[in-house]
Amino acid sequence: MAEPSNQDRLRALETKIKQAKQAEPTVNHMKKDYSQAQHAWRMVTELVAGMLIGFVIGYGLDYAFGTMPIFLVIFIFLGFAAGVKTVIGSAQELQRKLLDQSSSKDGEN
Repeated sequence: MAEPSNQDRLRALETKIKQAKQAEPTVNHMKKDYSQAQHAWRMVTELVAGMLIGFVIGYGLDYAFGTMPIFLVIFIFLGFAAGVKTVIGSAQELQRKLLDQSSSKDGEN
């Protein structure tokens, strides 16, 4: 029995690939999977930004008054507190959006 030529095998493989692609539903995982990561990075950025702003203000005041590191420590803690407050606000905003989405889905069914 003769084996099929490479061209025949290649055509058969191409038809199998086309059939598999047509049977496979197109799902966009990008938006769903990365939306949570975007929210997490937003919260981390807000926290770090608050601490950096507190660091810069505290260092500037210490440099101006010559009182190292009193204002630096105070403003780092204030920046941390402001960052935490902002992160909590972002988390509450996200929770409200998720609750609104789930309630609208429940209303449709």
